[in-house]
Amino acid sequence: MKSAVYKKAGQVGIEEVKRPSIQEADDVIIRVVRACVCGSDLWSYQNPDIKAGHKNSGHEAIGIVEETGEAITTVKPGDFVIVPFTHGCGECDACRAGFDGSCDNHIGNNLGGNFQAEYLRFHYANWALVKIPGQPSDYTEGMLKSLLTLADVMPTGYHAARVANVQKGDKVVVIGDGAVGQCAVIAAKMRGASQIILMSRHEDRQQMALESGATTVVAERGEEGIAKVREILGGGADAALECVGTEAAVEQALGVLYNGGRMGFVGVPHYKNRALGSTFMQNISVAGGAASATTYDKQFLLKDVLDGDINPGRVFTTSYKLEDIDQAYKAMDERKTIKSMIVMD
Repeated sequence: MKSAVYKKAGQVGIEEVKRPSIQEADDVIIRVVRACVCGSDLWSYQNPDIKAGHKNSGHEAIGIVEETGEAITTVKPGDFVIVPFTHGCGECDACRAGFDGSCDNHIGNNLGGNFQAEYLRFHYANWALVKIPGQPSDYTEGMLKSLLTLADVMPTGYHAARVANVQKGDKVVVIGDGAVGQCAVIAAKMRGASQIILMSRHEDRQQMALESGATTVVAERGEEGIAKVREILGGGADAALECVGTEAAVEQALGVLYNGGRMGFVGVPHYKNRALGSTFMQNISVAGGAASATTYDKQFLLKDVLDGDINPGRVFTTSYKLEDIDQAYKAMDERKTIKSMIVMD
């Protein structure tokens, strides 16, 4: 089968590799229908130490179940499914509490597959896969885009709002205008925020967020940006949703909050052990981590997408064939697109 692999830093290509097979009783083999490039994939893409032939870290897909292990009881060959980036068991304390992104039994395995390929092996599949009614041919391309966001970015954006305990009437600031930030805007609106400020310097992304529910955009950064947000809100924000993963983004999030505010962070951290002691006198609540993709999809996000209540698929601003995977990465790396979708034959 064809699979994306790294050629060198800044270059991804396609190679013929062995098709995956069932290895464990709770494995499922899935034929990929749509996949995509995640902003977190770019960290490896830009890594100067990346080795040629290294499998990429794609981790979002929708597809058709081809084969199941003997322990699988929840899906069958032919089912159309969301393939989330997490692999919760659904039975442990963390999963039962709605934190399947940090499953007590399977943590560390949630980014183990290569989803930018024609087929993938999804382990711990019995609970984690999410069935979609019907078949791909039953849906428009726009709906397929929204269904694909349910593998990661929409649940991740929602997770930021959930762990920050965004409530009706809250004033919310979203830091990051990529796909996760755009979905965090949608999530804040879903949870009833009265004001949603997106911190963004890109006009196309600003416009998308405004269409999704943002009430204001702030382009400034650092102390100037913090001051502008506080001026607009007449004080600090109730909640800040950090969707980037850099220390500067964390500083921005903490800076816009009033004392006693709440920060939800879902950007994969690329900073070293940032100390929170400096926030002690502010009484800031900080929470975050890997999103509960399966839980949110099963409880409400899939229904919200199918009912047309939310349209997160708009974050896919360009589409590519698997053979054009290098261009899909480049377009995101150069910020020419918000999120690249990979269309399989």
